[in-house]
Amino acid sequence: MSIKDELKAEKIELRNATKKMRLNLDREKKAEYDAEIQSRVLTHRSYIYTNVVFTYVSMENEVDTLGIIHAAWANGKRVAVPVCERNSNEMKFYIIKSMDDLKPGYFGILEPDVKKCEQEKIVSRGLCIVPGLNFDAEGYRLGYGKGYYDRFLKSFGGVSMGLCYSNGVKLKLPRGTYDVPVKVVVTERYLREII
Repeated sequence: MSIKDELKAEKIELRNATKKMRLNLDREKKAEYDAEIQSRVLTHRSYIYTNVVFTYVSMENEVDTLGIIHAAWANGKRVAVPVCERNSNEMKFYIIKSMDDLKPGYFGILEPDVKKCEQEKIVSRGLCIVPGLNFDAEGYRLGYGKGYYDRFLKSFGGVSMGLCYSNGVKLKLPRGTYDVPVKVVVTERYLREII
C-alpha cells in the first residue's frame, strides 16, 4: 500500500469514528456544547471587529452555526454562505440576508440561491467559520474529503476559525500536501489560537 493510500485509509477510519461519536452525542449535551462554542466565537476579536462572516449553514450533527448567523445579522454584519461548484470543486460565497435566501444544494446542504443573492468577491478579510470533523494542535482539519475549504483558504486573507467538539481534537492529524490549517480552533471547552 502506498503512503497516499495509507493516508486516505487513515482519514476514512477517523472520519467514520468521529461521525459515529457525533451521532451518539446526547441532544441536550450537543445544545449545551453548541452554545459554549457560539459564545466563544461571538466574543472573539476576529468576530467583533469584522463586518463580514463567511460561514457554513450547519447540518444536524455538525456544530450549530445558526446562532452565529442570527447574531451576525443582529450585529449589523454581512453573512456569506458557500455554494459548492461541482464542476470545478471550488466554493463561492454569497451574501444572505435571511434564511429564506437558502435552498438545498450539494449533498443536501443549505446553500444561497444564487439567483437572488450577491456574490461576496472580497476574500482578503473577514472571519471564515470552517467546519471540521477533527482539528489538531496545529490547526489542520479533517473535513469530508472533497477539499473545498482547503482550496478556498489558500486565497482567504482573513481569520479562519475551525469549530469542533473537544473530543474531535487530536494532537496531530494525517495531512496531505494541499491541506490548509485554520488560525483558530474553538471547542466547547476552549478557544486556541494557532501561532
